[in-house]
Amino acid sequence: MRLARNVVLLGVVSFFADVSSDMVMPLLPAFLVSIGAGAAYLGVIEGAAEATAALLKYVSGRWADSARRLLPLAVVGYALAAVARPFLSIARAPWQVLAIRNVDRVGKGIRTSPRDKLLAASTAPERLAEAFAFHRGMDHAGAALGPLLATALLLLWPGDLRRVFLLAAIPGGVAVLALFAVREEPATGYRPPATGELPRAKSRVPPGLLAAIGLFTLGNSTDALLVLRAQTVGVPTAQLPLLWALLHVVRSLLSWPAGRAADVLGRRRALIAGWLWYAACYAGFAFAEAPSQMWALFAAYGLVAALTEGSERALIAAAVPSEQRGRALGIYNLVSGVGLLAASILAGEVWERVSPAAALFLGAVLAFGAALVLFAAHRPAAPVPA
Repeated sequence: MRLARNVVLLGVVSFFADVSSDMVMPLLPAFLVSIGAGAAYLGVIEGAAEATAALLKYVSGRWADSARRLLPLAVVGYALAAVARPFLSIARAPWQVLAIRNVDRVGKGIRTSPRDKLLAASTAPERLAEAFAFHRGMDHAGAALGPLLATALLLLWPGDLRRVFLLAAIPGGVAVLALFAVREEPATGYRPPATGELPRAKSRVPPGLLAAIGLFTLGNSTDALLVLRAQTVGVPTAQLPLLWALLHVVRSLLSWPAGRAADVLGRRRALIAGWLWYAACYAGFAFAEAPSQMWALFAAYGLVAALTEGSERALIAAAVPSEQRGRALGIYNLVSGVGLLAASILAGEVWERVSPAAALFLGAVLAFGAALVLFAAHRPAAPVPA
């Protein structure tokens, strides 16, 4: 059975948007060093950017529940990011990079929740996990291609980071253009508020589900730490982009079939399995001692996203009426975004003050705890397997 046209098109949009983004992100630390900033300033930039995106994902979710059409919000969000990113090619000071990254993340914050609500509205309820997983798989495919494309461009123009940033505008522009092929269905959950205000009805997302997601996210620190861990156990610097690409290739290949399986076998079961697999992988990262082990662990770790990303979003979307999905998805994105920021700070502190193994093992423990919380929580009433 084919996926809905909008689901495929939104996947294509995310693919090109991530090609653009991941042409830039692996090069940003080196670029900051070249203009006089260091690791501390990189932390400030990424922390501010992620906090901005997390807050706006919640706000845009509320907008989505009171908007007549969702597509314009998505277009504005993708367009902001596509326009901002190439300005890195003319940045001369660290504060300019901070401003550009924040505009980029403002775009991400504006588009994410409305886009997810539009995707859910375009999908049959029994195929929500598959649709979200397909979308995430396309996202990861772009994240795999972006660094490889940037590497190829740097082989062609050695050291010319600014040219790569400028050329990143091309896939970003394609992503925006692809959005205009999306057809917004009438049943997107719009209900005109009687008083002209945002809907006041509270989300009915099960508290146990949100608590479990929050606990897991607290241990789900940035994957950049895994790359750093690979470097500390002997993976050559030149091979790190290939290791990163491997992770996203596995995620891309497994996301869609894992999402289909979750819709049939149960999304809650898939999420628990994914978190337990995360715990096993992070324990492996903590105790790894050889480069060959890191390659195997990165490949295995790719399964986590395939099992969890579609299932999480499908559980959230299925737990509330369609007219409240924007707010519910906004809450989910806010919890995930703030949790990622807190997790990265926590893991970084433990990494420096105790050891890298301790930081990674802490992530394993928190993931295992989240799986136990979700297992113990009452299964939410829903018309589809959960």
